[in-house]
Amino acid sequence: MQPWVLRLAPGNDLLEALEDARKAQGWTAVFVTAGIGSLHAAPLRFADQREATTIAGPLELVSLSGTLSLDGPHLHASVADAQGRVYGGHLRAGATIRTTAELLLTELTDVVFRRKADPRTGHKELVIEPRQLPS
Repeated sequence: MQPWVLRLAPGNDLLEALEDARKAQGWTAVFVTAGIGSLHAAPLRFADQREATTIAGPLELVSLSGTLSLDGPHLHASVADAQGRVYGGHLRAGATIRTTAELLLTELTDVVFRRKADPRTGHKELVIEPRQLPS
């Protein structure tokens, strides 16, 4: 395992910045262990809903966790509005950093994360495969 720490700047899209970092570093399996910061807004898909609901900001990013795979991120976030109300759900694209995002990532160096359709759930679910190292 290899830990990584990222600080994202104002104006970055949280999902895009994480995917850009994954590609730039050549990561094949990463856990987003922790994340805090602030957002202008947060598109969250709540449990058992098809579409995301955008929570208007300014928001505090209270927590962020999930996985980064070769087939895209799967992240859950909790955000708090200016009145302290907390919302949580599946994070979608469009969460723009307001002042900062500080992220702790853990790369697993001996496996590859993929997301493949699972007929039991109807969703693309995490599949863990051994990483083939060059001989």
